[in-house]
This record gives sequence, structure tokens and C-alpha cells, in this order.
Amino acid sequence: MGARRRRVNAEGGRVLRAGACALDITPRAFPVIICGSFMEKTAMNAQDRLHARSLVLDDGERRVAITIVDSGMLPRELTDEAKKLASAAAGIAEEDMLIAATHTHAAPAAGGALGTRRDEVYAGWLPGRIAESIIHASRRLEPAQIGWAAARNWRQTNCRRWITHPDRMIEDPFGVKSARAMMHPGHMNPDFAGPAGPTDPELWLLALRSRAGHPIAVLANYAMHYFGSLPVSADYYGRFADGIGPRIGASPQHPCVGMMSQGASGDQHWMDYSQSRRDGYTIDQYTEEMFGVAAEAYRAIAFRDWVRIGMNEARLTLRRRTPDRARLAWAKKTVATMAGKPPADKAEVYAREQFFLKEEPKRELKIQALCLGDLGICALPVEALAITGLKLKAASPLPDSFIIGLANGSEGYIPPAEQHRLGGYITWPARSAGLEVAAERKILRGALALLEQASGKPRRRPRETHGPYARAVIGGKPLAYWRLNEFGPPTAFDASNNKRHAAYEGNMAFYLPGAQAGGGAIAEPPETPSAFSENRINRAPHFAGGRVRAELGELSVPYTVLLWLWNGLIGADSVARYCLSLEKASGGDYLGVRKDRLVFAANVAHASYLQGRTPLGSRIWRFAGLVRGRDFVRVFLDGKLELEADAPPTQAMPGILCIGSPSHDAPGFEGRLDEVSVYNRALSHEEITGYYRLVRPAEA
Repeated sequence: MGARRRRVNAEGGRVLRAGACALDITPRAFPVIICGSFMEKTAMNAQDRLHARSLVLDDGERRVAITIVDSGMLPRELTDEAKKLASAAAGIAEEDMLIAATHTHAAPAAGGALGTRRDEVYAGWLPGRIAESIIHASRRLEPAQIGWAAARNWRQTNCRRWITHPDRMIEDPFGVKSARAMMHPGHMNPDFAGPAGPTDPELWLLALRSRAGHPIAVLANYAMHYFGSLPVSADYYGRFADGIGPRIGASPQHPCVGMMSQGASGDQHWMDYSQSRRDGYTIDQYTEEMFGVAAEAYRAIAFRDWVRIGMNEARLTLRRRTPDRARLAWAKKTVATMAGKPPADKAEVYAREQFFLKEEPKRELKIQALCLGDLGICALPVEALAITGLKLKAASPLPDSFIIGLANGSEGYIPPAEQHRLGGYITWPARSAGLEVAAERKILRGALALLEQASGKPRRRPRETHGPYARAVIGGKPLAYWRLNEFGPPTAFDASNNKRHAAYEGNMAFYLPGAQAGGGAIAEPPETPSAFSENRINRAPHFAGGRVRAELGELSVPYTVLLWLWNGLIGADSVARYCLSLEKASGGDYLGVRKDRLVFAANVAHASYLQGRTPLGSRIWRFAGLVRGRDFVRVFLDGKLELEADAPPTQAMPGILCIGSPSHDAPGFEGRLDEVSVYNRALSHEEITGYYRLVRPAEA
């Protein structure tokens, strides 16, 4: 077991000690097999050096190690071997060691994945070198101070997974057009509506310095997948680690071990696909910009002489999505044609992967939570999406938390269950994405439980915050008000206190930047403070064939519905796509978008529309209002009357309201909807304009 004897200084106070080491793990012989692509590649030389970088901490009662390895992935069996080799010599229990891969896509294959075999020579040599890094760090322990801080770095990471237009679905390796969302859509591609998930911009720094003030080590964490470099290379992780020391006061006489860890970045990348390609932008430029943000965070650190170290580990067994009889038959037929050769295309890669899943239908995962005072670090052996990292930060029992991914194993992507409905690479069953659909929920639940155990504190319950717009809506006593800022299904909560909660159904993505005063919040940071959510980012779902279904009972006429919409379709789509519907057998009320204009229809089967005159534009937040009287309809856009007409007489509407796709076959809205409020009265033009002025006071 790890050290448990309390150490005190001459004055009787507690002492924190720290030691660090960066050990070269660049391959000694070439060629080597490289892991990071669908197909196997080899490298004949090294572009830069790879390292295993270790930080050992000892609070006098417990000793722990954090090791970040320049590798694409580290199988559980390899990290277990390294821990076993290091434990006795370093005085650290195996369960108190955290070993994670950076996820460079240009390092030797420490394990097999997709079309790539493991490099047996390198994988056999690596555990001993990782162990040496931990042992050397433990031998350099000295009295230290600790601190941490974060800076928001929106410029250098973006969501790389985008949602296609409904008629542009992508074929999967199994020959089925199943994907509504895919990685790397291409810059400004009009076939894609928008990102399928949020961005996590936080760059975290955990810093250790000597009592004399000299930096010992800096562990950074950021949700950015990789930059891209020729093999063999540590990618931007190595450049950051090598260069951060001089930026924070290290010197040759007092060197600092830098470390860059992988955050919850399964869907994050530096490329912003809503903008033109940044031709000529280099990895060195990227890293230099990162140094500026990191130095800002470092200056904000408040160092302390001691913190309590808490660490807990749990094992979680999860099922894999194994092939059914039909898929296995396809895989057998496909593999038979390969005649023992390596895969030559994606279909052959995924055919072979089905046998790996069938032969091992379950996997045991190690999950860890490390608490350093009020900082919580969760180590997960998976590639989590940014939304999972944001969920953990919101619910963590500690005020500061982050995820280190690909730690203590490599079990692939864990998209939330609703992302499985959208399909795409991160959902295609293989060792790289083979865990059960419920894996994200189970792993997150386990990680939060470990944080509670390690910290001795209960998890937090995220609380709603209301800005001036939201407060005004609630003060206007609506029948229901769905802010639509949930992390996911099943429930859209009613903020009006009337408890008319609604249900999320169908294809949707969650927790994207929501309605705001400015533009569309793809290329720029979302607004804070917000007219909707005060000092938090306002959030909204992206509708990709899904809906929010609300049961209101019979809705008397007149009534009013207010909502904010963000049209994801590029150009003037000739199909009417409905964002709001109250349906009856003989008609109903439908509000939607057609040819870049708002439209109202009383019977979608007859394809008869009342159409507005103002272009909506794409990926811009607009404010819409529908006022329905007994024999008239008024539609408002951005606080102004957009259309007014007679409508079929009615005294009541059915109480089933759909936000997004109607409940029948009529085309649904493609884009984001937010802040939907329903009133059982007709709001006046002045009232609707007043709501709009709370968000954009200079326009209405």
C-alpha cells in the first residue's frame, strides 16, 4: 500500500511534497506501427521526442502518481503492468496511480485499434519505461506548494461532429444510410446544419512549485482531440509540455516538468467548420497561442502549502454492442474475401471488428476520482464527449473539476444515448466505440459517486438561473415555459412553476449555445452575461427530426406562443418545416419556416401557407410569436408584426403541443429552438415587443 505516515515540518504543520520526471519513450528501433488512422501505417523516424511524464504527490498520509504518456491509447493490461512494476519501488499503491494517454495520433501502436495491429516490440518495452518515470518522480519528492486555475479558451477548440441536412444522410460501413451526424464535415459545408454538441473551453492548470517559488510541474487539461502531425510525434501535447516551463518562470537551474492531458474531447477539435479553412496555420502557432492562455491561468493561481489528497478507484463491467446474426454473417463473408490480408477499406475494418466484440462481449473498466483539496479529477478509460465533461463539472461535489480521458485503459467513445440515435463514427460498433448505449450514463454516475467518496461531500444539483427575459416571462404568468436548457432527455422542465413538464422525443442534440442578443454562437463565444441565464451560458437543443411533446389539456382560444428559433438549413428550402404545431384531425395550427420565411398553416395536408415577407437567414437567433384568435392569426418576428390574416374559426385547440417535428409525417424544423412560452390569452403587440426589447433593446 502507499505511504500513510504523517510528515510535519519543524513548526508542526503538515507538509505537501511533490516530485516530477519526464522520461524519453521515443522508439529505439524503426520502423514502428502507428496508431491513429482507420488503416495501419508505419513510420521510419521520429519528428520529435515522446515522453512519459510523471507527477508524484504526498500529503504525509497518502502518496499518488499522475502519469501522462505520449501515446494514442494505452490498453488496460499495459497500464496495469506499469503500475505493478512501479508500486513497490515508488511506495505507491497501484490503485493510487493514474496513467493516461495524451491521444497523439502519431505515436507507436501500444494497442490494436480498427485497422491497426499492436506494435509488439514497442508495447513490450513501454510499461517498464512508464514505471521508471513514476519511480524517478517519487525519488525527487521535496516540500512544495500547490494551486490550480482555469482560463476559458474558446478560440482553440470546437465541436467537430456536425448534423447533416435530413436529405444528406451518410452511409455507415455496414452499407446503411444511418448517420445524421459525422466528424469533420468540411469547412462551410452547406450539407450540414450545425454542431451536434457543445464546446468545453476550459484550460485547466494544476501547478506545483518549491517552497522557494520555483516551478516543479504543471499539469494542463484541455478538451481538444489532437492537432495533427507526421509520425512519430507527441503532437501539440509534447510541444506544450516542453515549452510551458519558461513561460511560468522555470529555468535550466530549476526545470519544470510540463504535462498536457486529454480532456473530454471525443467530439472536439481545433478546426472551426463554420468558418473558412485556416490555410498555413501550424502546430507551432497553435501551441504558442495556447501558451498565452496558460500563462494567464497560471497568474491567477493561489498557491497553498498543503491540501488533503483523496483518491478512490472502482471497477465497472459494461456490455459491448455485439453483432447480431445478420451482421455476423456479413462480417464472415467480408473477412473471408480478405484472405488474411490487412483491411483495405472501412467495410473490411468493421467486419473484422465484429469478431473482437463477439469474442469479448464485456469489458471491465477502472474509474478513478482524485481530490486535491477542492479540485476533483476524474480519470476515465474512454473518449468522452464535451457534454459529458460539462455534466460532471455541473454536478461535481467540488467547485473545480475536470476529466482526464483515456486513463487506465482505452475502451473507446461513450456518446450519450441520444447521440447514438444520430449515428456516425463514434457510434459504429468496434473496439473504438463498442460499449453499450447506456455506458455514458453509467460511467458518469460512477465517477460522481467516487468524487463524493474521495471528497466526503455530496454532489451538487444544477440550479436554474434566470436573466431579465426569463424573469419577465415568468412574471407574465404563462401557462407553461420550457427553457430547453437540459443536458438531455427525457424531460423538458416547465419553469413557470405550473409543472407542465414536457417530453423530449426523437433525434436531438443537447446543451448547445441557446438564444442570445448577438449572432448564432458557432464562430464566437456564447454570451455571458445573458438576458436569459444571467452569468451562465444560455443553452438549447438542436432538433434533427425530434420534438418536445407537451400535454396542456384543451387550450382555449385566444392563445399565444413565443419562442426563439435558429434555422440550421442553408439557403431557401422550398419545404415547409414546422417548429410548432397544435394538431387536430381536421387541421390545426402550424408555425414553421419555408423559403427562408416564417409560414403559418391551418392544414398542412393542403399545403396552403400564409407566408411572411422578412428573410430569416441561417444560424441567426430570431424571436417569433404566434397569436391565435377565434378567427384570426398574427405572427410576429423580432417584435414586429410579420403577417396577419383570417384563420378557420375555432374556440379551442387540442392540448397536445409539439415543438420541433409534428407528431405525424409533416417535415420538422432543422435547427435550434429555445425559450418557448405559452399563454392562454392573446398578448398585445406592445407586450411582445417588450419581451424582445429585454434582449435587443436597440432594435424593436
